[in-house]
Amino acid sequence: MRPPFMNTREQLDSLDGQQYLVLRPTSDVADCYVEEQTRALELRELPHPHTGHVTLRGFYEPTRRDDLAALVRAWASTQQPIEIIADAVDVFPEPWQIVILRLARTRALVTAYTSLTEILDATDFRRLGELSVDEWTFHMSVVYGKTLAREDWQAIEAARVREFQHSVSEVVSDVELVSYVGGKEHREIIRLGH
Repeated sequence: MRPPFMNTREQLDSLDGQQYLVLRPTSDVADCYVEEQTRALELRELPHPHTGHVTLRGFYEPTRRDDLAALVRAWASTQQPIEIIADAVDVFPEPWQIVILRLARTRALVTAYTSLTEILDATDFRRLGELSVDEWTFHMSVVYGKTLAREDWQAIEAARVREFQHSVSEVVSDVELVSYVGGKEHREIIRLGH
């Protein structure tokens, strides 16, 4: 059984009614993520995802989850497995203050994001925090430091941000549609290209 992405009461409550389409790395990128998160948490205990993931989209469709899932299944059936490459530890600066594992803009990742946008543009699904593919930074959130004072944040940023000498890659063969309902996380695993 796959572990949850979020597991604290505060996280689960704050996400109620929302859905996320995510990629879950399970080998080399996942190992890199765990190592980076462990090092960041050694500096300071901060809120963080329970499991590393790459968010492709966020939604707020508490009453149309089945319709959203049908659209995602149709989109996923046309997608090939997606290569993800971690190339740096970076940050989203103030006001977000999030340490991230930055991902390269692989052709597969950009194509998946773009094709999903095209399908979603023909719908009225409510999307959360969406940016154009040119503005989007593909990433995995490592720790959330929004509550830190500026000097504490700057210390974490200085200690963790760096480019990798050798990038880390893996291919992900499915997506997960994650829904938050009544303080619980629900996941549907959807194979790509099937």
